[in-house]
Amino acid sequence: MNMADYKPQHFNWRTEGRVAVVSFNRPERKNPITFEAYAELGRAFRSLADASDLRAVVFASNGGNFCSGGDVHDIIGPLLSRDMKGLLDFTRMTGELIKAMRACPQPIIAAVDGICVGAGAMIALFCDIRLGSPQAKTAFLFTRVGLAGCDMGACAMLPRVIGHGRASELLFTGRTMSAEEGEKWGFFNRLVEADKLESDAIALATSLANGPTFAHGMTKTMLNQEFSMELEQAIEAEALAQAVCMQTQDFRRAYEAFVAKARPVFEGN
Repeated sequence: MNMADYKPQHFNWRTEGRVAVVSFNRPERKNPITFEAYAELGRAFRSLADASDLRAVVFASNGGNFCSGGDVHDIIGPLLSRDMKGLLDFTRMTGELIKAMRACPQPIIAAVDGICVGAGAMIALFCDIRLGSPQAKTAFLFTRVGLAGCDMGACAMLPRVIGHGRASELLFTGRTMSAEEGEKWGFFNRLVEADKLESDAIALATSLANGPTFAHGMTKTMLNQEFSMELEQAIEAEALAQAVCMQTQDFRRAYEAFVAKARPVFEGN
């Protein structure tokens, strides 16, 4: 399946070589997410599993901001009139986006500038790698609107990324995590000046896209699956996964390049 010509309605999409660059398309309102964007993004990330032309993804900012979360008028207001089934349909749809991001084999790199709150913070959290600008402001705002902090997998992933105590503080208070805190705590892999943020993220994604992408997909799969494994199970699962990777042509290419004192050219098979 070729997704280079994919044209979504509710977010921006372009390709840079073998890298897809995604961003929200309402910069005048700091890029809120709508019902339609949730659903369309989920379908897009599910489709990436079959996209042989794309090997990495950058989830970028737009107009100086990443995402301001669920749109107050398009999402929060209408939810007040839904019954329990309708509310559960919505919360499951938001979780489906996260599951689709984790299921796609391509590594996803977030390039976070400015506002990154609510659902936007969750999308950044579930990217595989996060770069931030010094202006990045990240907040898990759910308690500010009378909801629990356990939204879209927050209580599973955030403590693993920044530690239980820090995650508890952010999820209970809804306060903003500064860019400096985010880097110090491990939420951001590093900070990059805003004018270089997207280009640095694309460069990193391109370097991954030029690597052994079958093996990258296996790494991502094991990072997901080992959440719930005991150590002995994880060691055995990784033994099986690595044996599979040893059957790839990329493994052979790496060996032959080493013998020839050359740089391997990986093809993802």
